Amino acid sequence: MADESAAQASSNDVGGIAADQLRSFIERIERLEEEKANIASDIKDVYAEAKSSGFDTKIMRQIIRIRKMEPHERAEQEELLDLYLSAVGY
Repeated sequence: MADESAAQASSNDVGGIAADQLRSFIERIERLEEEKANIASDIKDVYAEAKSSGFDTKIMRQIIRIRKMEPHERAEQEELLDLYLSAVGY
């Protein structure tokens, strides 16, 4: 019985690493990477659709970046932009 559990442990552990657990993590990451690639492709398609409808995708990306910001970060960035524009005569 002890030999059986030692044999099972050795098939799951390779060089002190839990092989089954490691394989599970790797496979999960691979699936998520595949999903991420699919989502990136979908996003690219939406931008292409927006562009074909006449929208400026560069501005859309900027809006999305701004919307991700916390309100105080956005306000600080706008204040700095105004300051810099004023400093260069705009």
